[in-house]
Formats: sequence, C-alpha cells, structure tokens
Amino acid sequence: MQHEEIENTNTDIARSWVSTSRFLFYCQVAIVLALFAGMTYGLYVNRYKGKPKVEIPTNTQYNPQYK
Repeated sequence: MQHEEIENTNTDIARSWVSTSRFLFYCQVAIVLALFAGMTYGLYVNRYKGKPKVEIPTNTQYNPQYK
C-alpha cells in the first residue's frame, strides 16, 4: 500500500511561518505609522493659536479704578 503525500499549496499560519511573520511585521509597522499620523494630525488641528486678546474690567486689575 502506497501513501501519497499531497502538498498544501495554500499558505496559512501553520505552513509558512516566515511569510506570516513578515505579514504581521508589516501590519504592525502600518498600524504604528497610522497611529503616529493620526496623533500628529490631532495635535495640528488642536494646536495653540496664540494669546487671545482678553478685555479685563478696570475694577479687577492690580490697581483697580472705581467709578
């Protein structure tokens, strides 16, 4: 009785660890880059836009001026 070995041409995690680890590495790199780009964009959108001009009432200053 002869047994024929059938080669599995499908590449899955159990058969090809090298290509799977390469794929997972590139997925991790893509996710890290996407998170970095998202955080950079968020910081750019919510950036400090300068010192606003605030009206201070004269009666609340260090030397108040009353009417």
